[in-house]
Amino acid sequence: MGVLSALMRGLVRGADRMAEFTSKRGPRTFYKSRGARPTGVLTASRKFIPVQAMIPEFVVPSLEGFNLKPYVSYKTPAGTEQPMTPEMLFNQVLAPQIERDIEEGVFSEENLEKYGLEKTQEGKLFKLHPKNFVR
Repeated sequence: MGVLSALMRGLVRGADRMAEFTSKRGPRTFYKSRGARPTGVLTASRKFIPVQAMIPEFVVPSLEGFNLKPYVSYKTPAGTEQPMTPEMLFNQVLAPQIERDIEEGVFSEENLEKYGLEKTQEGKLFKLHPKNFVR
């Protein structure tokens, strides 16, 4: 009967009371966080205990002698490089490693995980097929 009475109470008192409590509906002092992660835990006695492992640590390199500015104007001309394609990426990264292993006689088609490739594509959302795959 508890669920039915709560539902009836919501209908009688108005559906707006059942809505989520947000900063728009609360008093001036109510502010619900909007995505920031907590940096500690709240105990049962409502005491906040900071946890060092939960505090983010930003690693910033030293910028002494760095001449570039952080702003890039929209008036700058477009880049002259071609966009990176999967074939270009393969030729620049994996092809030299594979060629070196072929010359040394170490290359094996069964050991493609060494180059970051996967044997099967089971469980993948999109399955990649060779160009000549007949469907």
